[in-house]
Amino acid sequence: MPSDTPPIVLTFGLSDPTGGGGLQADLLTLASMGCHGVSVLTGYTVRDSAGCDEVTGLDPEVVATQARMLLEDMPVAAFKVGAATRAEVVSAIAEVVADYDDIPLILAPDFTLDDEHVLAADELREAIADLLAPQTTLLVADAATLLALAQPDGDAEAPSVDAAIAHLLSTGCEYILSMETGTHRLVNTLFCEDGQLRQDLWDRATQPMLGLTDTLGAAIAALLANGQEPPEAVREAQEYVYQAVRSAFRPGMGAWLPDRFFWARSNDDDDNEKSQKPAGDVPPAGDAPH
Repeated sequence: MPSDTPPIVLTFGLSDPTGGGGLQADLLTLASMGCHGVSVLTGYTVRDSAGCDEVTGLDPEVVATQARMLLEDMPVAAFKVGAATRAEVVSAIAEVVADYDDIPLILAPDFTLDDEHVLAADELREAIADLLAPQTTLLVADAATLLALAQPDGDAEAPSVDAAIAHLLSTGCEYILSMETGTHRLVNTLFCEDGQLRQDLWDRATQPMLGLTDTLGAAIAALLANGQEPPEAVREAQEYVYQAVRSAFRPGMGAWLPDRFFWARSNDDDDNEKSQKPAGDVPPAGDAPH
């Protein structure tokens, strides 16, 4: 690949017409961080910034064919996998990425679009846990998602979050970024099989926000595509999300959206200085809304 060509990241996910989450959020984030994003649709939503009315999944063969066409045409440097609505689609994605096991994979599953649309059928959850998680370089998930992926069959007692993380790491997932929400803080903790690697504390955003997990996952994928190691990528991606949330805007009557191009819209010298702060300078715990 020519040196002047930006790194290419292939992202799988749902279309979100608001641009708040899904593929649109991924592509905005990747472009903001110097990558060229290419995308494979797993399905589409009918929604606005306040809620979702409909989710429609695509045929697994269409998903696999589109991905293979892109991979045979372009040198992809990283994968990012977001939401899928069917286990068969997950299986198709897993089969494709298995042929490119040297390419880092960021997994940021989304089991619920909102309280009314639950995508986490048992088959979907099990397909992600059995087929994608073992191929994953870095899994980005909150406690509920981690428990869902590690949930035992039948009526057995649900595992603890620590046990769920240990189980997923034992299956082959290399790193897990666990997002735990408290009353006023979001605690992001990075784990590998050797244990905890880092922990970052962020003040929670006071307003409802769309697309934070997708934005964080895509930012990590962009940094891996640029050659960073996962722990460093996690640190810088959180700083990016912090800046995007600080500049969040409300385009409609519902949730707020992170401004993924915060650095291009500075209003004065002070804002310009903040937005251009090196991504590696993570603020002290408690200074950063997330």
